[in-house]
Amino acid sequence: MERKTQVKINRKKLMLAKLRKSCSCTPGKLKNIIMGFFPVLQWLPKYRCKEYIWGDIMSGLVIGIILVPQAIAYSLLAGLKPIYSLYTSFFANIIYFLMGTSRHVSVGIFSLISLMVGQVVDRELLLAGFDLNDDALPGLGDGSLWNNSQPNTTAFNLTIGGASVECGKECYAIGIATALTFVAGVYQVLMGIFRLGFVSMYLSESMLDGFATGASLTILTAQVKYLIGIKIPRSQGHGMLVITWINIFQNISQANLCDVITSAICIVVLVTAKELGDRYKHKLKFPLPTELVVIVVATLVSHYGNLNELYASSVSGAIPTGFIPPKVPCFDLMLRVAVDALPLAIISFAFTVSLSEMCAKKYAYTIRANQEMFAVGFCNIIPSFFHSFATSAALAKTLVKTSTGCQTQVSGVISAMVVLMVLLFLAPLFYSLQKCVLACIIIVSLRGALRKFRDVPARYHVNKVDTLVWVITMSASALVSTEIGLLVGIIFSMLCIIVRTQQPRTALLGQIQNTNFYEDDLEYKNLSSVPKVKIFRFEAPLYYANRNYFLKSLYRLTDLDPNLEAARRKKYEKKEQQQLKKEDQTAANGLGMEETIMQLVPKQIDFQAIVVDCSSISFLDTTGVNTLKEILKDYKELNVSVLLACCNPSVIDSLKRGGYFGKDFGNMQELLFYSIHNAVQFAK
Repeated sequence: MERKTQVKINRKKLMLAKLRKSCSCTPGKLKNIIMGFFPVLQWLPKYRCKEYIWGDIMSGLVIGIILVPQAIAYSLLAGLKPIYSLYTSFFANIIYFLMGTSRHVSVGIFSLISLMVGQVVDRELLLAGFDLNDDALPGLGDGSLWNNSQPNTTAFNLTIGGASVECGKECYAIGIATALTFVAGVYQVLMGIFRLGFVSMYLSESMLDGFATGASLTILTAQVKYLIGIKIPRSQGHGMLVITWINIFQNISQANLCDVITSAICIVVLVTAKELGDRYKHKLKFPLPTELVVIVVATLVSHYGNLNELYASSVSGAIPTGFIPPKVPCFDLMLRVAVDALPLAIISFAFTVSLSEMCAKKYAYTIRANQEMFAVGFCNIIPSFFHSFATSAALAKTLVKTSTGCQTQVSGVISAMVVLMVLLFLAPLFYSLQKCVLACIIIVSLRGALRKFRDVPARYHVNKVDTLVWVITMSASALVSTEIGLLVGIIFSMLCIIVRTQQPRTALLGQIQNTNFYEDDLEYKNLSSVPKVKIFRFEAPLYYANRNYFLKSLYRLTDLDPNLEAARRKKYEKKEQQQLKKEDQTAANGLGMEETIMQLVPKQIDFQAIVVDCSSISFLDTTGVNTLKEILKDYKELNVSVLLACCNPSVIDSLKRGGYFGKDFGNMQELLFYSIHNAVQFAK
């Protein structure tokens, strides 16, 4: 076979041409840039109103109804007031409608992201000297975020627009959240500009599942105190899960009976409704709005039963209507949370892209991962000016969206309108809603993630290494912290890949009878060995990290180390010469000399050629090429040929550049073969 002549590309000219093209500005190019940046301009004019509108309206209303109670509930995770969760849900849906490329993904508030935001908020509040256990935070009063009259134990001075403003606990908490969200959005936009979307490829499915499950355990633990109505310190730092459970058991005697009874009833109702919904989902046109019903009923019971006054049951408190005037996130706070924003940005993008790709594959359309990066980035940057916090695509809401007839992101606008109605008119009605009810909604929403524990045996049966990645990531996320869990998961996943390539499978091959094919002699029966030929397979790239393993495996399977054998032969020749010179001393030396000579007799080699099956070697580095040159030279000294078979073009090019085939590739026809059978025939 002859290789095609590759046309040499002048990279300098190519780069200059690309640069010239990218820097040129024509009306057509400007239009394409705008249309690409706002995909809504492409698909909205082609919107099939009669075909799509009812599905979009139905899914939008259902998601909006689910979104309101979830937004209020997830505010507990973020350590913020419910109004900010509603802002987040509203702005995220509008911006993704304009910039997203997925038709079905539901972007908005997400439990895992809320938890990560809440951990940073709690840490910074503690460092600023605020009391995390102040349960009764005041409302927004006059609607101003930067209100210095809040009765908290500490006030903190922030510099905003060059002016120093005294800031209370709630003001400082949302300031931290918006700064964190802004920086995360900037990271995502920069990743989009520099086309770093490939970073998400290093987040394996097992690692993400383990991370989500570990974070779910942390979320569940954080909600237990609301569930039973006890007041315990909000644990921070590493080992939060263990410390929180210790505090729970130490203070279990202080449990609020009213909250315990309410929680038990709500969990039974929610779980029963979810199980019935899952069982009869093929008969239901849309999911049951159980969360909304529970919230409405619980609010009415709490209000008319005066549960807060009579039984000291903790309630949500005042939720103002309307919008707070926008504010620029505080630059000083951005510097404090810049490191925390990086894992937040990566996780937010990874979940969004993976869900977008899942929906695109299911419904046969394409998404642009880089544009998704921009969309999620601006879903964080713009809302951060409006007192919102970080967002991401959410699996549960996305599945509901697709099951209720969603066709396009018009459904997201409908959901945003539902949230807007609550923001403008209905928010104050949730004043008497008990926090234990919100905790129940959060805990029941974790069913899917917690059910992953049931899949561990099946996962272990499929792949033991992936199961180990899941267990390690889940344990680190739950027992240490979410950020450390993410880092541990990524590093451990990569180490598993490295170890797999460092110690891959190796085998000697035998011939399948009456065919030209060869397979692993230990795995298959009735294979016949080829006389005088050893066929060696190495199932990994050959590079510096596995060079020694390659050589050890080759020597072990062929039962011949050429270096040892060459040294043995040299010693034998040397002893033989000494014996010839000292024949007169043979009698004196006696049997000892004969035993020494016997030990140094050259080994009888039962093969004359080694065929290396390179079909699984995807690439060679310099060390890999030198290793092959080394075994070629070493075995040649023992009159054993080394033949390469099934090399891919990149491996052949590496061998050529490394001088494996000699000057002008003169030995190439005798060293390289396109199939194992050709190499065997040549060896015979």
